[in-house]
Amino acid sequence: MTDILNGLNPQQQKAVTASDGPVLVLAGPGSGKTRVLTHRVSWLVQERDVPPWRIMAVTFTNKAAREMRERLERQLGVSRAAELTLGTFHATCARILRRDGETVGIPRNYVIFDADDQVALVRQVLRDLNLDEKRYTPAAVHAVISRAKNELIGPESFQPASYFEEVARRVYEQYQERLRANNGLDFDDLLMETVRLFREAPQVLARYQERYLHILVDEFQDTNMAQYVLLRQLAARHRNLFVVADEDQSIYRWRGADYRNISRLREDYPDLATYLLEQNYRSTQTILDVAQAIIRHNTNRTPKRLFTDRGHGPKVVIHEAYDPEEEAQYVVDTIARLVLTGEAQPGDCAVMYRTNAQSRALEEAFIRAGLPYRLVGATRFYARREIKDLLAFLRVVHNPADSASLLRILNVPPRSIGAQTAQMLEDAARARGVSVWQIIEEVAGSSDHPLLSGRARTAVAAFHRMVSRWVEMADAPPASLLDRVIADTGYEAYIRDGTGEGEERWENVQELRRVATQYADLSLTDFLADVALVSDVDNLTDGVNAPTLLTLHSAKGLEFPVVFIVGLEEGLLPHSRSLDDPEALAEERRLMYVGVTRAKERLFLTHAFRRARRGDYEPNVPSRFLADIPETLAEGKRRQKSSGRSEKTQAFSLPPTQAESPRYRVGDWVEHPTFGPGIVIATRPYGDEAEVTVVFERVGIKRILSSYLKSR
Repeated sequence: MTDILNGLNPQQQKAVTASDGPVLVLAGPGSGKTRVLTHRVSWLVQERDVPPWRIMAVTFTNKAAREMRERLERQLGVSRAAELTLGTFHATCARILRRDGETVGIPRNYVIFDADDQVALVRQVLRDLNLDEKRYTPAAVHAVISRAKNELIGPESFQPASYFEEVARRVYEQYQERLRANNGLDFDDLLMETVRLFREAPQVLARYQERYLHILVDEFQDTNMAQYVLLRQLAARHRNLFVVADEDQSIYRWRGADYRNISRLREDYPDLATYLLEQNYRSTQTILDVAQAIIRHNTNRTPKRLFTDRGHGPKVVIHEAYDPEEEAQYVVDTIARLVLTGEAQPGDCAVMYRTNAQSRALEEAFIRAGLPYRLVGATRFYARREIKDLLAFLRVVHNPADSASLLRILNVPPRSIGAQTAQMLEDAARARGVSVWQIIEEVAGSSDHPLLSGRARTAVAAFHRMVSRWVEMADAPPASLLDRVIADTGYEAYIRDGTGEGEERWENVQELRRVATQYADLSLTDFLADVALVSDVDNLTDGVNAPTLLTLHSAKGLEFPVVFIVGLEEGLLPHSRSLDDPEALAEERRLMYVGVTRAKERLFLTHAFRRARRGDYEPNVPSRFLADIPETLAEGKRRQKSSGRSEKTQAFSLPPTQAESPRYRVGDWVEHPTFGPGIVIATRPYGDEAEVTVVFERVGIKRILSSYLKSR
């Protein structure tokens, strides 16, 4: 017994040795929840003599399942650990359906349709129903179907709340029929069909209920309704349900996760025993106090008093930059300083942000500094599909003979120029030693060209006319040209397919447009040349000892000695999509909490005075989450908060850390640390400072806060 409990604190020991019955372990970040869950399994096997084959342990990712199995193999031995039913929800359900699905008509040899298969099947149904794929994008329709399945709603029970959902209902019916015709199940079916199996075949359910004397669940706050019902079915006989959760870290609502399952658990099991794990082994007390100050504003949660033996540590640093470029430079400079002074290694540092589009400025800052970085859970900005598409359009405008770029966008978005037509154009160009564009010009200029005819020739001719119009305006500012390309091609509708991924792609496009606006007085040639320099990052491959760049959603489960959270502004974090939805806003607060609690020793929080929205720069309101942090925990002066504002709009701001600068007059020469020398052409008051319009020698006109300038 002492071996199993060795190294556990008193609360962990109480949870591990809890009596039979329903148990809820509410575990704060860094409190050793996985350790508790694996030790509970070992306790049941070694001290309670529960046969391993009578224990089921489920989690959400294959990685978590592997780590859990490795720990249990060390604790129990490989042979006994192999007897456990241990894996993800989906893998566990897949095994149950292979074994017993025939009872309700699911063949033993069913195939699992992956994500691409599912969207392709929806697309096929849309076409057969003569529905416009641009208006009802396959990914968006599939998302509606997936949400319904997560709520255990079949097509016959689906009640549409809009015309779009009515279309989705019709597709749902056909989609399910075709899955069955192909002996197929999608990922959501694995859960829903297992629940149906247990409902329609009570004798099968009884067998599993008898077998599994104990059921343990990791990350319970991330369960959806289907998973919750499944657990309730399996645990109905013995009622030994042991779940580990933290409602403050529930950040996957968009994937169907419902933290309210914790409330449902309390209602369904009035005798639920609850244990709090509040001792943190990761962070300093200052970081924990900051996290608790932020999360305490959320309702429907269990208050926890996080504490640590690691001491208070340094204060959190809050920094206001002028714009995203200066923010990124601050991050790079701070990491360099920490490394230079021996306070951290590059690999100790992580930079977190709300949206993937924010990585662009950070990546460029690292590239300019010649420093490697690791990008987690995303593609490098200039390697993203939508960015490569739009840059290919602009390269074709700049040089129509660029056949590689032309072939990339020939049928993007789809315009009835299929792969066979593209291959014929390419083969003809290669045979004659000319560019593909020259062949396209010939086809477009002839009504009876021998290479193409009919629909293919018409589509190629239309493409030629469109590109030719762009070539005529090649001297326009790059941002204007980009706008024209997006409008003429319908690229926005092409990528904004109603899914979260589509919205992220559109945010990336807007970020590219923001970069293009900086070249208003320069040529398309200059823009493409500069982009080529920063996008050629082959020499900056992921290194072992390099800072990590990642979204806050990707950060869950990770930890770093030094953490930067950038873009702390209203509309970004919290995201604009959450501001009118209390549930979504609460999740944004949980997302911030997750980010803060990834930090072990140092935490830097940054925001920018201005950031581009929809392509135009606008002043920013600092995030309300910064206002929650007590002054005793943070470095940086704060402007007074405005009184009489609601929590939704209340804001405060931090002045720059530089010394207060004088108010400049028109004609004064000034110096900026990034933009270099320039001359003042206008000023206007802005709070306690002035916003100064400057013509810089290198980059043209910029609007800058006076405190970021110095006299020459």
